[in-house]
Amino acid sequence: MSNEYKNILVAIDLSEDSRLVLQRAKEIAARNQQAKVSVVHTLEPLGFAYGGDIPMDLTSIQEQLDDHARKRMDELLGEFEIPEENRHILVGMPDSETHRLAEEHQVDLIVVGSHGRHGLQLLLGSVSSGVLHGAPCDVLAVRVGKNK
Repeated sequence: MSNEYKNILVAIDLSEDSRLVLQRAKEIAARNQQAKVSVVHTLEPLGFAYGGDIPMDLTSIQEQLDDHARKRMDELLGEFEIPEENRHILVGMPDSETHRLAEEHQVDLIVVGSHGRHGLQLLLGSVSSGVLHGAPCDVLAVRVGKNK
């Protein structure tokens, strides 16, 4: 089998659909001489989510969100044998943080979930579409959700 991919980055949203995305990435890794698999989940900064012009300290809430994301990631990754050093929780914009991490770690494939939206929803964009545009490597969008 081909050894085209050596370093795979899986961008997940921590939903149940993430299991399907992770499974697909692990299958690809197995077909590519057990390519390295890393996982990233990006939390948007609370300032972005809540307008940024509210004068309040959101540090403790951001820390709670980070802790919750780490626990959820541990639950999801338990069956996939992803080492701790290959698990990343970042704060920022999901597409740009995924691109940055992919470049830093010389990733040759990014795997994301996609709900396969059409029309106006597609034009307005989504995280998977944002990751696709400007990615430094190949991107595989795995169909998830009701329209699989």
